[in-house]
Amino acid sequence: MLSHRLKKTFTRPTRDVAHQIRRFATKPEAIKLDLSPCVRGILTDVQDPDTPIDISGWVSSSRISKNVAFLDIKDGTTYEGIQCVIRPPSLLPSDIKNGTGVQVKGIWSEGKGKQKYEVHVNGTNQGNVDVLGPVDELFPMIKSSHSAQYLRTIPEYRWRDQSLAAILRFRSQVETTLVNFFDSQMFIKTHPPLVTASDCEGAGELFKIESSSKLKNDEQFFGKDAYLTVSTQLHLEVICAALSRVWTLTPCFRAEESDTNRHLSEFWMLEAEIAFVDHVSQLTKFSEKMIKSVVKNLADDHNGMGSNLINTVDKATAQIMIDRWEMLLSKDWDSITYTEAIKIIQDAVDSKLVEFDTRPIWGDSLKSEHEKWLAGKYFKNPVFVTDYPLEEKAFYMKINEKIAEEAGTTVACFDLLVPDIGELIGGSMREHDLQKLKNEIERRGMDTTPLNWYLKLRENGSVPHGGFGMGFERLLQYLSCTENIRDVIPFPRSARNCLC
Repeated sequence: MLSHRLKKTFTRPTRDVAHQIRRFATKPEAIKLDLSPCVRGILTDVQDPDTPIDISGWVSSSRISKNVAFLDIKDGTTYEGIQCVIRPPSLLPSDIKNGTGVQVKGIWSEGKGKQKYEVHVNGTNQGNVDVLGPVDELFPMIKSSHSAQYLRTIPEYRWRDQSLAAILRFRSQVETTLVNFFDSQMFIKTHPPLVTASDCEGAGELFKIESSSKLKNDEQFFGKDAYLTVSTQLHLEVICAALSRVWTLTPCFRAEESDTNRHLSEFWMLEAEIAFVDHVSQLTKFSEKMIKSVVKNLADDHNGMGSNLINTVDKATAQIMIDRWEMLLSKDWDSITYTEAIKIIQDAVDSKLVEFDTRPIWGDSLKSEHEKWLAGKYFKNPVFVTDYPLEEKAFYMKINEKIAEEAGTTVACFDLLVPDIGELIGGSMREHDLQKLKNEIERRGMDTTPLNWYLKLRENGSVPHGGFGMGFERLLQYLSCTENIRDVIPFPRSARNCLC
């Protein structure tokens, strides 16, 4: 019966369906929500002067004189606030402090100062100020200026700082930009698991998980060892084999005890897998286009994306941001092989142009100091480094055919290096040939048991494919010129740091 009704519904004439769509499209009021006006909405859809208005938010500053009081109200939806002019000042509640939650009822009026519009409160018939949430004398955010280090010690309050609040708005806008970009490229957003039985990276830096009720009797909740994922790549490849172009933005976890300004134990990773690509250059060009879509929105101030950051930092930092965005958009990014990178670094060291703690030789990992110098000093722009040595990379990467001048076997992979940060993206072509993949796993002496499901992908309908992963917080840190990565994620988790 149900299938009959569905069939009947979907076989209606196209003309009737179009009519139904138009009927709903002409009723936007049907989806309006009964929410109080927000500051961003009020400033976007400016009302006519002399209109009654209600504003809810928090006091960001207050000034009181003999005849008038001023309140600046912000609610976090934008970096901007709305000034409320209160006459007489006796209408202002006595317990108003920075951070107090208030509701202001007044008259929307043309401003006489820097702001084009303001709210006038002139008594019971012309508005009033109600305190919704008072703050006590020791509330730390009464003071408007704190160091980033101190703010990290009060995670329950620190996002009320205006510059940090701008970071969260920025974070949201970057994700929206990426959603739109991937959608424009016909990608499907997916949700691979965070709990896994396999180590994608092979580095062993995993968090093992277990039910607390099972720890007492040596039982296992999942029937085997389980971990928090360090990368969703392997599971994303499964979905890619069905949908061709997939991506995700999910938390990842690494039990690395690095205590630097660019490492986190819990972070967000953007990962993409693409079927029917056969060369690493397709991945690098796509990655460049992806990041530039975000930077262009910043430079164009799309939806206030750029001004949100620029207006919440000092002038010197704002200029550094603008210069950085312009640099990222100024040219196509360079691409060199690992072998070429090693030679560039060695020549620079040998000619005394630069000093490093280590002089790398072919086969060594590039250190952070090498990566930052290549991007920041040598190329002065992001640079792709491709074709790293086989022994430096993961088992699933496609092995390149041997080139005579190379010192050793390499794989079809890339890292994107950016000035001041170092590595931002890592990706590769995946080995899609079952026997070649088995041979490499056996050569490395790996246990194939946890990877049997992954190997089965190559048994049926296996096609050339590749993908990449990008640390979301590193992108945010770089574009916002934030010194410490712990200031671009709401609740940073790192070694010996889990305050709440």
